[in-house]
Amino acid sequence: MKKSINIRSVSRSKHKGEVKKPDPAILLNQDGIEGDAHAGPWHRQVSLLAAESIRKYESATGTSVPDGGFGENITTEGFALHHARPLDRFIHGDVVLELTQVGKKCHGKGCAIYKESGECIMPDEGVFCRVIHGGKLKAGDQLEYVPHTFSLKVITLSDRASSGFYSDRSGPLILEEMKKWFEGRKLKFTASPVILPDDREAFSRELGSAIEADVDLLFTTGSTGLGSRDMAPDVAMQHLERQIPGIMELIRVKHGMVNPNAALSRSVAGMAGKTLVFVLPGSTRAIKEYMEEILKSLWHMILMIHDIDSH
Repeated sequence: MKKSINIRSVSRSKHKGEVKKPDPAILLNQDGIEGDAHAGPWHRQVSLLAAESIRKYESATGTSVPDGGFGENITTEGFALHHARPLDRFIHGDVVLELTQVGKKCHGKGCAIYKESGECIMPDEGVFCRVIHGGKLKAGDQLEYVPHTFSLKVITLSDRASSGFYSDRSGPLILEEMKKWFEGRKLKFTASPVILPDDREAFSRELGSAIEADVDLLFTTGSTGLGSRDMAPDVAMQHLERQIPGIMELIRVKHGMVNPNAALSRSVAGMAGKTLVFVLPGSTRAIKEYMEEILKSLWHMILMIHDIDSH
């Protein structure tokens, strides 16, 4: 849900680790805020902190902290910023900020902010953004908060399921596992399932269309074996820009040690633009095995593909 957030003040500093001083206005470009110590080609160009977090700190400590006192560039009011998630956006006119990180490592007693306030709440409740599109911001402006909605595409490849001979179970199982994953991380998503026969041209068109539409996550199930009509990995490879071979190798080795037939799957994973693609087998047992491993590192994959350093 979109939400309007008030900008209470905007601030800059010449050096990292020190309180920032309010300015009448700030100018943002592709490197961050002009004249600010944190500007540069990285993912934490602009820092924001909610007045709600500051008031909570002041009430607990009996102290008063000026805007910029915790090193934040933008002090906001009207929304608890730390409830936002990476890839959410804050928009004002032409200015577009994309959230890349919630919280950060505290620098401890060597930090000027720590020395002045005795404690810093940025590590827990500050958020950090990169500039997608620059412009001017000033106190009194409003930011529109736009949560990122992840798009999920699931393609089932099966001659018999597509003809109605039996009901697809693998595609719905992927959707079920992903729904739990999204909801567990409090992420918004939309899902689009489709069932196709084992047809190269139809599958290639569906893949290409999804990638062109910048779908975030694309899962396919079926047609990964050794049969004459098993073609999913071969078609998918024509669309992938880069492979992610390790995850599929791990799964084949792990489950192939118990069931040698599991090692025969030709499943692949990779990326095309900002779309992550996972080509999975068609059995529900295999879906459970593959999803269990993929979901362990999926969030890290999403951050990496969006050039967010989460180490």
